[in-house]
Parts: sequence; structure tokens; C-alpha cells
Amino acid sequence: MNAIPNADQFTDEDEAMMLDVIDRWCREKVRDRVMEMEHADEYPHEFVEDMKEFGLFGATISPEYGGLGLSATTYAKIVMRIAQEWMSLTGIFNSHLMMATVVEKYGTDFQKNYWLPKFCSGEIRGGLGLTEPNAGTDLQAIKTVARKDGDSYVVNGSKTWISNGLMGGAVALMVKTDPDSDPRYKGMSMLIAPKVDPDTGASYDGYTTGSKMQKLAYKGIDSCELFFDNYRLDAKRHLIGGIEGKGFYMAVGGLELGRINISARAVGLSRRALEESTRYAQERETFGKPIADHQAIQLKLGEMATKTKASELMCLHAAEAYDRGERCDMEAGMAKYYASEMAVENTLEAMRIHGGYSYSKEYPVERLFREAPLMCIGEGTNEMQRIIIAKQQIARNKI
Repeated sequence: MNAIPNADQFTDEDEAMMLDVIDRWCREKVRDRVMEMEHADEYPHEFVEDMKEFGLFGATISPEYGGLGLSATTYAKIVMRIAQEWMSLTGIFNSHLMMATVVEKYGTDFQKNYWLPKFCSGEIRGGLGLTEPNAGTDLQAIKTVARKDGDSYVVNGSKTWISNGLMGGAVALMVKTDPDSDPRYKGMSMLIAPKVDPDTGASYDGYTTGSKMQKLAYKGIDSCELFFDNYRLDAKRHLIGGIEGKGFYMAVGGLELGRINISARAVGLSRRALEESTRYAQERETFGKPIADHQAIQLKLGEMATKTKASELMCLHAAEAYDRGERCDMEAGMAKYYASEMAVENTLEAMRIHGGYSYSKEYPVERLFREAPLMCIGEGTNEMQRIIIAKQQIARNKI
């Protein structure tokens, strides 16, 4: 399988070539194995190695550090294609890229030069260590504390639902460096928290992982709890940005791209639901003709096709605004909200079109149906998206 080329500037031809590489990989290698691996709850080690070769663990990171430097628009198109085959795979590199992006945007020069090449190559993979048992949307409620001890931090606390937590090697860890701060967000900082010292290969004391969480779907990526018990890190190498109190801004600073990614995943799910439904409707016959000839099925397919295309256009619109450097929290929120809701609707319609066979594990639609609801929850619930959209609508149209 050919690797995606590394370049400072990509032409339309380069993008077309990359998407062709991804399409062939998905079609020739991934599609035939997804069902077995999904139902066996098997981690896709081989596919991870392929994604390393493609450069996807540095997809949006600058070539200066070994990344591909892809635009958000090109990245979203790649995510759409892979999610169309197995949405779990997109989470493996996207969660990782959110960690890497925090370092690229906010890290010191030393941290960028030290960590980013390791992240881009996939030598160290990871994600964001934000969520705690009693702190999800309300990040300011976290209780994990990092106390300064000379030139080091000593961390105590726990995290939960951490993507790449078990198979990955590090997380961008949200901690309280000033638990008594008022307002609370000013006391939050972000650390790069590895399991193993990259220089020595020695495991850090005090960092342990829980067992793999059992989930309804999204099974190709591991999620687990992380526990920190007097876990000690050097401040210069691990405190992102070198200044305490900036962690909350670092966490929310990547949400625009994260929400564009979620909308792209949702588009992939809708595309596959439409693809499977269109094929099945032409194969399945009732009353002497394919069900595609029945008007009731045509109404479903027509609505699914329209919602899928609208979701795609909203996702790309937000990505293009991001690439222009514009503020796009409203656009990204709209894309995430709409595309995820449409993925839920489209996968349900696919179930209805497939009838009783939709409950069979031999058909992809049952997996798509299980995967879609996560898109409404991840990167901020859709209830929060609507509030963000409304506030921006008012702010941009003051009277």
C-alpha cells in the first residue's frame, strides 16, 4: 500500500491521489475484516500500522515536525471516507491529533521539537485526558491535581472514558495546578503525560490503566480509566506552554477542529447507510418487484440522500472557514449538530429499509445504527451545540 506523500503544499492532484489511496485501502483491506473485528472487540493493530505509514498520526501537524500539514478540508474528506468503512479507525488518529495539536498550538519550542516528531510518526500515540467520573461537559469540575515539587509535578487523580488510553502511550492530561483558584478555570493546566520515558524506556511509577471498557459500539478503539498515584513529571518537558493556568483554553481551543471531525465521521456513517440501503432496495423483492420500486422506499432513499449531501456540505463549509483562519465555532457547531442528528436518522431509516435483516450481525447497518448516537454526544453534546449556535447567532446580529 502506497504511503501518502509529505509536502508543504498540496495541489488538487495531490489531494485526489491521497483520497484514492485511502479509498483503495478501505475497499481492499478494511471492508472485508470490519465485521469480524467489530464483533470480536478486536483492536486493529494492523490497520494502525497502515495509518502510521500513511502519515495520518501527523495529518494536520506542520511538516516542520514531520506531519503532513493537511488542511482541515482535506482532513475532513479523509475522515469521511474512513468512517464510511469503520468509524472506530477515525477515532484512533483523531484523538491522537487533538493531543498533538495542543502541543503544536501552545507548547514551548522545546516541547514542539521534542514531542511532535514522536507523535507524527506514531512512535507515541495518545489522546486527551480530560473526562473524570464527575466532570464531562463541565471541565472545571475536574479533581485531578498536580502539585509542584521543585522542578517536577506530582499528579494524583483519575480519568475515565479516555480514548487510546490503553493502547496509546501518552495523554494530554488536564489537571488542577491551583485547586483553590477563583474562577476555577484559571487554576487548570495541561501536562503531556506518558506511560514510559521516551529517552530511557523506563515506565513511570504511579501511572496505571484500568481494563478496557465494554461499549455499545466504537469498539475498534480502546477506552479505559487512567489512575495517577504520586505520578512525577519534569515541569520543563511536560507542562504544555511552560505556564500554569492555561489548560482550560488549550482544551477548548481544539474544539472547532474536533467538531468538524465529528461531523465528518457522521457524514461517513450517513453515506454508508445510504449505500447499503440503495443496494439492498434493488436486491430485495416484495410483491413481484424490487422494494426500490415502491414509493414508500423511494421517499426514504430520497430523504436520506438529501440529508447526507447537506451534512457533507455543512462539514466542508466549516472546514473551509477554519482553513481561512476565521472564527468558526458557530459553523463547526452547526455542522456537528446537523450531521450527527442526520446520521442517527439515516441509520435508523437504513434499519427500516432492511427490515428483519437489519438485526443480523451479517449486515453493516446494525453496526452503523449503534455507532451513530455517539456522534451526538462526542465533542460536546448536541444540546450544548444548540446553545452555542444560539449565542453566536445573537452575538453576530446585535441590534
